[in-house]
Amino acid sequence: MSSTKHAGGPWELGLAETQQTLLRNGLRDRVVLQVDGSMKTGRDVVVAALLGAEEYGFSTAPLVVEGCIMMRVCHLDTCPVGVATQTRPAQAFQRHAGHRGQFLRVHRRRGEELLAEMGVRALEEAIGHAELLAAVTPLDHPKAAGLDLSRILCPRRRVCRSPACASRTTTSSARSTPS
Repeated sequence: MSSTKHAGGPWELGLAETQQTLLRNGLRDRVVLQVDGSMKTGRDVVVAALLGAEEYGFSTAPLVVEGCIMMRVCHLDTCPVGVATQTRPAQAFQRHAGHRGQFLRVHRRRGEELLAEMGVRALEEAIGHAELLAAVTPLDHPKAAGLDLSRILCPRRRVCRSPACASRTTTSSARSTPS
């Protein structure tokens, strides 16, 4: 177990708590929530939107698609591939912009498929609709029985007054929770 993979809490918990706190205090319409960290798939983007995020940051995965080999020496200006250097070898690095575009298109397509399964037409309509998420509890894990995700997946208590939130609130009443 390494601290790189297990330090801090998952972005889902922080995002859900931030969304609920902002709603509870009537401040949700004053901020734009951005999530970043381990965003690797279209599913991650959809989950982030359902938990309240409006902006999504991809960093590591697109760098790898571009050719980064994750040497973790970006700050030293000694990247062996030339992705993160300001010196001459960086000019020799061949960027694969088409690969990055294809990577993002694949994840966008998967996100659209997931939204369609939930009956949501656009990602903007999904923002803040945590009630569309369902917890899947692993039966064979000893600590799974003690997990209570109801506070994260609780029904929304909408207090946001922005026009974007108002349109989301009216569309949510017509939608049912998938099984």
